[in-house]
Amino acid sequence: MAFVSYLRSPGGAESTVRRSKLRPSGDSPLRHRGPYIAGGVLLVAVVLGVAALLLATSSSSLKPDSTALARVDMPLGGGTIERVAVFTGPRDKEIPVVVQGDKLYPKGLVPAHELVNIYVTVKRPGSIAWLTGDHQRLHLAMYTPVASLREHYLTLKANAPLSLQFKDPVTVISYGPSAGAVKRHLLATPQTEVNLPRTAAAGTIWIAAAPRTWELSQPAVVSYFPAGAAATAVANPTPGTRITPSTPITLTFNTPISSALGANLPPVSPSGSGSWQTLNSHTIQFVPHGYGYGLASTVSIPLPAGIRLVGGQQDKSAGTGTWTVPGGSTLRLQQLLATLGYLPLRFQAHGARVPLTPLAQEGAAIKPPAGNFQWRYGNVPSPLRSFWAPGASGVMTKGAIMAFENDHGMNNDGVPSAPVWRALISAMITHHNSTFGYSFVSVDQNSETLNLWHNGNSVLSTPVNTGISSAPTANGTFPVYVHTPVTTMSGTNPDGSTYSDPGIPWVSYFNGGDALHGFVRGSYGSPQSLGCVEMPIDTAGKVYPYTPIGTLVNVT
Repeated sequence: MAFVSYLRSPGGAESTVRRSKLRPSGDSPLRHRGPYIAGGVLLVAVVLGVAALLLATSSSSLKPDSTALARVDMPLGGGTIERVAVFTGPRDKEIPVVVQGDKLYPKGLVPAHELVNIYVTVKRPGSIAWLTGDHQRLHLAMYTPVASLREHYLTLKANAPLSLQFKDPVTVISYGPSAGAVKRHLLATPQTEVNLPRTAAAGTIWIAAAPRTWELSQPAVVSYFPAGAAATAVANPTPGTRITPSTPITLTFNTPISSALGANLPPVSPSGSGSWQTLNSHTIQFVPHGYGYGLASTVSIPLPAGIRLVGGQQDKSAGTGTWTVPGGSTLRLQQLLATLGYLPLRFQAHGARVPLTPLAQEGAAIKPPAGNFQWRYGNVPSPLRSFWAPGASGVMTKGAIMAFENDHGMNNDGVPSAPVWRALISAMITHHNSTFGYSFVSVDQNSETLNLWHNGNSVLSTPVNTGISSAPTANGTFPVYVHTPVTTMSGTNPDGSTYSDPGIPWVSYFNGGDALHGFVRGSYGSPQSLGCVEMPIDTAGKVYPYTPIGTLVNVT
């Protein structure tokens, strides 16, 4: 009988010995592989670290700069700026820039505190392009830096400079008597304090400063006052100077307005020329409207008692500021008269026309626009041509003023007064032109004839009677100043007796008692009058409609 065991194989001892030879006691496979695995992990970590370093240093960056608009920090191994685009303002206006090394500078001036968008494209070197790409696009949005004053109202000791304190260093400063007249100055080094010379004990000055040399900042007003307890005010423009009808006048006080003036603002003469506006706690400004101060006027602003107006020229009270507005120029006067049809010429302005507003027209009266005059008619009598001189007063201009005054119900004295200028400007704005045309009367005492010319045509020629030798008709050119269909003429005869002749028809006085008129005589064509130019009554009736006030009568 045989026994089979299922617990051990028949060769169990030999197999056990064989396994013991292949796998010694206490020595596993992991102990042999450990160093290799650790080395692999370390190698991977090093590779990843190098890759991370390469990735980090292969990127450019775009940053603000202390002197330039911005700078580009290049990647490891360098790079090339291929394209730069800079936009500013609400409409993304592109501004040109220049690249100097890694810095970007505007070619022109950029406003301070302006939002700027900068776009830069950088080309990476080939050594790192495989890792991060050939190009990198950068964008920076920033506001250009701004510097502001610490104080706008300064109290200065005698002979002390005008010391300006800024919250941040500035490299450029502009200053001047007005916002439009500041001059730009570059500083050697950035400064937070700038001293300026002053020529008066008190005054105002416009200041504009910026942290960067390529910036342009808006001017701000600085007012300075002498040391002391008295209430003082500074006026801009300076009292005693010439201004235009539309010039605003600013008063700045060394104390708040509420303390200096209370609730009462200073009166301004001429009255009704504008209104006061409060600019800040220390400053008020009178702004003209409508016709403003008018031409050829004096503007006066008295201050309350106890407030002294300092700086510039003042009247004896030192509490009233006065300014003068010049009258209009003769050239502009002629331009208006020609445009309105009161001269035998047309005016054509060069460039844009003056706006049809009172203040714009008054400004043009002081500073006339460029242009040229042309005769309206081809057949202009040579004496009439000789009277024309652009920019110079003369009898032709005086006659045109008189004609305009007569048409507008004014005293026809031919003087371009402030009311005349206002009426001319009003007529210009409303297109209230003359439709009469232009007449010219020639009287030849040698031939005793009168020639009437109107709008380029000879209307009539007629014999006349001029003055006798003891009461001659004066030679010269005179504008008609009285125009009446009938009148009574009176005076003194050469023998000393007097006369009074009623019912004289169709009368146009042109020089003292000399007039064109109708008069019954037995003949015409010889000296018979006491200085007048006599015509047959029917002929005088034909001449009369052509000789309104302002018509030139040339006697030779």
